[in-house]
Amino acid sequence: MTLATATPLPTDRAALLQQLAQPRTYDLAVIGGGATGLGVALDAAARGFSVVLLESHDFAKGTSSRATKLVHGGVRYLAQGNIALVREALHERTTLLKNAPHLAQPLAFVMPSYKLWETPFYGTGLKMYDALAGKAGLGATQCLGRMETLRCLPTAVADGLKGGVKYWDGQFDDARLALALARTAAAKGALLVNYCPAIDLLYEGGKVAGVVCEDAESSARFEVRARCVVNATGVWVDALRQRDGQAGGRELAPMVAPSQGVHLVVDREFLPSDHALMVPKTADGRVLFAVPWLGKLILGTTDSPRHDLAREPLAMNEEVAFILGEAGRYLRRAPTVQDVRSIWVGLRPLVKPQNDDGGNTKRISREHTVIASPSGLVTVTGGKWTTYRAMAEDVLDKCFEAQLLPRRAAGVTVSLPLVGAAGASARQGMNQPQGLHSYGGESAQVAALPGADVALAEGLTEAMVRWAARHEYARTVEDVLARRARVLFLDARLAASLAPRVAQILAEELPGHDPQLAPFLELAHQYATVPA
Repeated sequence: MTLATATPLPTDRAALLQQLAQPRTYDLAVIGGGATGLGVALDAAARGFSVVLLESHDFAKGTSSRATKLVHGGVRYLAQGNIALVREALHERTTLLKNAPHLAQPLAFVMPSYKLWETPFYGTGLKMYDALAGKAGLGATQCLGRMETLRCLPTAVADGLKGGVKYWDGQFDDARLALALARTAAAKGALLVNYCPAIDLLYEGGKVAGVVCEDAESSARFEVRARCVVNATGVWVDALRQRDGQAGGRELAPMVAPSQGVHLVVDREFLPSDHALMVPKTADGRVLFAVPWLGKLILGTTDSPRHDLAREPLAMNEEVAFILGEAGRYLRRAPTVQDVRSIWVGLRPLVKPQNDDGGNTKRISREHTVIASPSGLVTVTGGKWTTYRAMAEDVLDKCFEAQLLPRRAAGVTVSLPLVGAAGASARQGMNQPQGLHSYGGESAQVAALPGADVALAEGLTEAMVRWAARHEYARTVEDVLARRARVLFLDARLAASLAPRVAQILAEELPGHDPQLAPFLELAHQYATVPA
């Protein structure tokens, strides 16, 4: 059987913790279960290294579930002249779409023009985008007339519309892609444990020799020894770096300047189209997207400096006003606060230049950085979802350069289908609500579980909740309704109404375990509450 059609591995927590308690030395210990950490774990496991990954909360709980859902080369990075970053991302985009066709598909974008110069100007730039993609392109850029633009964007403001530019990028389900990475890494032999934070580093002779971690549910502690430890905790990397620096008597300057991105979700009636709307330069120079996704429409995003590292950051009033105001300039019916079904905020781990106070995040690099400390702690941060696989290769290269691991050939994940990819039928865009198709080649196995004919909501059955508990590491109501199914991100009030039944099913699947219903209801209230 191929990897993607094999019987899914169970994710029984007692068995995972028992394995974690076994005395052994891993080749690689990864701290952080977001896109970057999971990518590193998969790449290393696929090369035959023994791997353990520890995540303090749930996989993709932080930034990696709060993206704008775009698999893209970065049109705005092209405008900034960062050709190398764009070229790499465009090629990685194609690899991602090929390896996870059930979770990532091409998407057409249209940039409406309200000034005569805009269509030729942006059209020329986007043809350069096509040229950089080369054979990895998803479709040719087209300059559109006024009526063609309105056919693509039927609810765009028609007054003053001159035409538009249509180009291609991709979109994906970020949290489910993270889960596919985790499960593929596990199928390759890696041990992954969520809700198990690393609380300290182990040292031998002044060198990092492993991690001390603690099961968040039982408070049991484990010493996990490893030849190489990777700090892949996203916007939180500096906390572990500081701990490592202090162990060596060094004070370290922060390397991350967090940036906040806010997203508002409204009904598809505001833009009933298979095309996304993209505004390359809003009134204050930012980019605005209106992206169809899983039956709803995502409006975003912002780019605001953030000096705290909240797990659930809150949107600022001015960010909401910006998104709604700019959307109202381009959509015939302007969305209001009352139209928002869910609001969510992600923190980007932007790499901070030396002597920079992080006050202008638009100027900070979107590229990733990998460093190794004198003690051997390897830290990676920055970058974006699209380039997770290339970042993982760079991390392992750093491990090799630092002589922490023996070098093994790269490229093993270029053509490695993720769990669910085999037998999956790629859809043209992720415009229909989530459902069995989101499981790709595993759809039949999900449908065979009890409750497959009991719908909790459109695209969510009781069987899917059971599958999440048995095979997808889900422990709480939030895990299910925020990341295994994306209901919280699409309609927070609906998610709150489903939570009690989801909690009951989890209680049946995970006897004696608290599914954390009350905290989820509080979180759903936050996602449903829009600052005005």
